Amino acid sequence: MIARGENIKIFCGNSNPVFAETICKELGLNICKGSVKNFSDGEVAVSLEETVREADVFLVQSTCKPVNDNLLELLVMIDACRRASAGRITAVIPYFGYARQDRKAKSRDPISAKLVANMLTAAGANRVLTMDLHAAQIQGFFDIPVDHLLGNPTFVKYFMDKFPEDKYDHNNFVVVAPDVGSVTRARAFAAKVHMGLAIVDKRRPKANVCEVMNIIGDVQDKCCILYDDMVDTAGSLCNAANALVEVGGAKEVYACATHGVLSGSAFDRIEQSVIKELVLHNTIPLTGNTPSNKIVQLDVAPIFARAISHIHFGTSIADLF
Repeated sequence: MIARGENIKIFCGNSNPVFAETICKELGLNICKGSVKNFSDGEVAVSLEETVREADVFLVQSTCKPVNDNLLELLVMIDACRRASAGRITAVIPYFGYARQDRKAKSRDPISAKLVANMLTAAGANRVLTMDLHAAQIQGFFDIPVDHLLGNPTFVKYFMDKFPEDKYDHNNFVVVAPDVGSVTRARAFAAKVHMGLAIVDKRRPKANVCEVMNIIGDVQDKCCILYDDMVDTAGSLCNAANALVEVGGAKEVYACATHGVLSGSAFDRIEQSVIKELVLHNTIPLTGNTPSNKIVQLDVAPIFARAISHIHFGTSIADLF
């Protein structure tokens, strides 16, 4: 908890105000007064109703759907704080959008993640705090410090509580990477929960469409936990889950991912899939009424609150890992 009277200010945009309020509650602070609205033509209008001169300012904003609106809100808020002589501006981005465009997959592709990093820096951000970037090397796209939090400790606690080793034989459990790109994070998770590792080999003929080809590893009659950083349309995740049961002979399938983008027909796919439970973090709010009772959200706002406290007081955040 940060003592009252310290020169710290926390503002939020419209993407996830509940998340920002939880952070402030953990820190024993009130969220600062300000408004982020739109003019009649859609332009972003930001008004800071508290002084930020020489303050340590944290702007909480996920760049989730609507991605471009939320990103521009963040950029304008950063600019407003910079022009109001804030001492330091930290962009707290629980979910960093455009992270999937981190390289040129084919000729004439943009590297949008680098562009967004440049925009945040040009707007005046001095630091970025985020969680589970789609590609860890995106940290190197920034010329300012990036604190990259990991979501797997929360998942480790959840599944170790759900399947304690004194009641369940973890030799009958397998952590599964839904694609080759997820192997590193899945391996780290598997080591912490003392389970085996398998990989779903897939080929993607075009964006948001995938074809499962093979399963690497033994999942026969085992409980599988699919582990990924995000779920967008849920096509890849559900196809992988179905393949584990139909091809690999898995007994049951759970899934977890840090960011629940859940666009398009994601909810319907999850509901109709063999997945028994999908565990997500609340870096992105679930919009409207969730039509699937399979989805569980874990709160990571306290982790961000602790990170903000460490950043504010200039101490290491290593204990968060």
